[in-house]
Amino acid sequence: MKTEQMLQDIREINMSYMILAQAMVREDKAQAMYRLGISEEVAEILEQISTGQMLKIASSNTLVCCFRFEDQMVWNLLTSHSKDRGVAGIHAAILTAGQLKQAA
Repeated sequence: MKTEQMLQDIREINMSYMILAQAMVREDKAQAMYRLGISEEVAEILEQISTGQMLKIASSNTLVCCFRFEDQMVWNLLTSHSKDRGVAGIHAAILTAGQLKQAA
């Protein structure tokens, strides 16, 4: 993948993520904070940010989103192919929620 194409892809991902995040926050702030793994302060910023400001942020060559799962156990639960996949997903959600609470 060429560098310029990768940078363009990053900009597109950034804009899509910003639009989605803002829509989620405006729809249900508490749920968006949980699903996006963001603080109330960030949620309030996303709620108020203008389209022009989003474009400026999205044009960065750095991803504005990141992987939230830094624990190998969560990755293993999410990628498991066991019969109890639903239970594994719930367990992963509980672990992730615990990590978010600790970060706050």
